[in-house]
Amino acid sequence: MNHPKRQQTDVTGSREPCSRLAPSFRVQQPGFSLGPSCARRVAEGEISLRFGRPRIHPLGLVSYLLFLSLTLAACGAARPSKYYQLTVPADPAADPPPVYPVTLLLGPLQASHLYREDRIVYSSASENMGTYEYQRWAEPPTEMIQQVLFRQLRASGRYRSVYPLRSNIHGDYLIHGHLYDFKELNGPKLLARLTLEMEMRNVKSGEIVWTHFYSHDEPVSGKNVSGVVAALNKNVQRAAVEFQSSLDQYFSAHPSASPAQ
Repeated sequence: MNHPKRQQTDVTGSREPCSRLAPSFRVQQPGFSLGPSCARRVAEGEISLRFGRPRIHPLGLVSYLLFLSLTLAACGAARPSKYYQLTVPADPAADPPPVYPVTLLLGPLQASHLYREDRIVYSSASENMGTYEYQRWAEPPTEMIQQVLFRQLRASGRYRSVYPLRSNIHGDYLIHGHLYDFKELNGPKLLARLTLEMEMRNVKSGEIVWTHFYSHDEPVSGKNVSGVVAALNKNVQRAAVEFQSSLDQYFSAHPSASPAQ
């Protein structure tokens, strides 16, 4: 038996008389509904419903896609990071004769993982700590502070020679330390805290002959990260001078500690 070819009709109204419906039609709007007789015909299989996708004009689609891409590009643009570094003492123009004929080796600083990474650390009086996402150090604080101490000791010209521990030079004394704090401290006043302990070991005997503990809160000028960095930098320079002065006092008080004497 030959069945008549079903026609496909797009229906866009909210309600259509059943007599106007083709055996197969497409519903384009969610608001479309059927009357009782049409519903019966659908239930008995005389009419089949097909729900189609809304039609979008090509130019409208292009405009929408362009707007979407621009929006995503604006939202997804990465915020640029700012990097800071400490001031390293300059080498002297001329090498003065050494006051203490000893060779010093400067080892790495031990510290929490927070200070072995490049993010700037902040904390509150309750010791809650965090890091800035886009404000960073050019190098990890442990490495930068070690470099400042190394250049300070070498630039002083008071020792026969100063080398980093990773070199193949054999020294008379090994200096190393532990960095406990290097952070912004929030409170009634904004401060930059540096807590650092250094010690020196006689390479030949293995005995610890000198220690020095430094802890200081430097006031911050301003309320931004740049002010905190400037205060931390000032704190490190002050600590480097203090450590060198303390070493000078040790060698002055222990002339026999110099191998050449």
